[in-house]
Amino acid sequence: ARGLHGEAYRGHIFWDELFVMPFYDLHFPQIARSLLMYRCRRLDAARDYARQHGHKGAMFPWQSGRTGEEQTQTLHLNPMTCQWGPDNSSLQRHVSLAVAFNTWQYFHITRDLDFLENSGAEVFFEICRFWASKTRWDKALGRYRIHGVMGPDEFHEKYPEKDKGGLRDNAYTNLMVHWALTQAAVIYRHLGAAAKDALAEKIGFSIDELEDWSQRANALNIVMEDDLIAQFDGYFSLKELDWDHYRSTYDDIHRMDRILKKEGKTPDAYKAAKQADVLMAFFNLGEDEIKKMLSSMGHASSKNLLEKNFDYYMARTSHGSTLSRVVHAALAQCLGRKDIGWRFYQEALGSDYTDIQGGTTKEGIHTGVMGATVLMAMTVYGGLHTDKDILSIDPALPGRWEKITFGLWFQKNRYEFEITKNKVILNIKGSEDRVIPVKVKGKTHKVRCGAKTTFSL
Repeated sequence: ARGLHGEAYRGHIFWDELFVMPFYDLHFPQIARSLLMYRCRRLDAARDYARQHGHKGAMFPWQSGRTGEEQTQTLHLNPMTCQWGPDNSSLQRHVSLAVAFNTWQYFHITRDLDFLENSGAEVFFEICRFWASKTRWDKALGRYRIHGVMGPDEFHEKYPEKDKGGLRDNAYTNLMVHWALTQAAVIYRHLGAAAKDALAEKIGFSIDELEDWSQRANALNIVMEDDLIAQFDGYFSLKELDWDHYRSTYDDIHRMDRILKKEGKTPDAYKAAKQADVLMAFFNLGEDEIKKMLSSMGHASSKNLLEKNFDYYMARTSHGSTLSRVVHAALAQCLGRKDIGWRFYQEALGSDYTDIQGGTTKEGIHTGVMGATVLMAMTVYGGLHTDKDILSIDPALPGRWEKITFGLWFQKNRYEFEITKNKVILNIKGSEDRVIPVKVKGKTHKVRCGAKTTFSL
């Protein structure tokens, strides 16, 4: 999470790769594959970790090192009280979902079938097996539930009345589990016959599992009230925090968990988040995909689903992680909240330069926010979309930006863009007899390779 720039986190690997990988997928696919192979080579350690907790498949650790075993500390020092307390952050099992998401994104962008058939699919399916084994049927509710996890928001480790760590039905986790369990069928269709036979022989994989995973995914429990997605089961019954009081009392409230503990309270009892949690699902998958998933799970939602959840959770988030600013910046831009998005983006972009975390930059830069802010220049402001098989561009340059240029690799083609306020100039490298479809502001164009094509905005 701090690259090779410092000793923070003792050099461990977290889920921050979720924010770094897309940059490498598009620019340096060989590096992206190498990063994924780090996980592939530690698949056996993840399998052992799952078995230790009574689960099938592969459960990757929250903090991983050389061996791939869990390295997360079990005690945490609060510098405001100089007291040590229990640390349950290893319960952030969603790190495995980041590995699965990165695996799919890498293949989608690079079309590296050799990686998928020889390493990636096995990792993806073993992660799905883990989550399928972690779901529990609730007969009274008529839903599958996932217990004993934490979401990205590290302020909430457990229920305030409980001693044991872990929460029920964290929305981010359950939504990403739904995505993984249903996406497995898409990955399977990309595999050749020999690769399918090899998986059947090596890990005993059967297409019957795909049907089981789909059934579990569509019956997962998500708690919703009037379009608001509960961060976890029981979230809406927590106490509201007097944010104005704390802003006037403390110079810096980013780490509200430490402040509350200093006052003899617990953050577990309040609607106060360290960083984006529910909103992370929208950041990863987009509002349209979230709506489709909720519909498949029996939930109706209005056209303002993202807007309602954005407003609700932004008002209850202290942004104790640099990554939170990235998520809020991107989603604010999606909602047309350009001023809010630009403010968050500026904070994220300068987070290490201004040492926004209050002294931690000397222990290493934040690679997650660094990779994400560079990528956001291309995606949020340059308007690049790579989620479909046709590359799409819909620019929204900020007021002071006159031009942005960038190149990238997408599905084995090299694209080079030059974007101004009123035009897009595109050059796709390759033979002139090739024509490739590209979307510009929602309209599909056939672009001939080897020559610059200009589109008016």
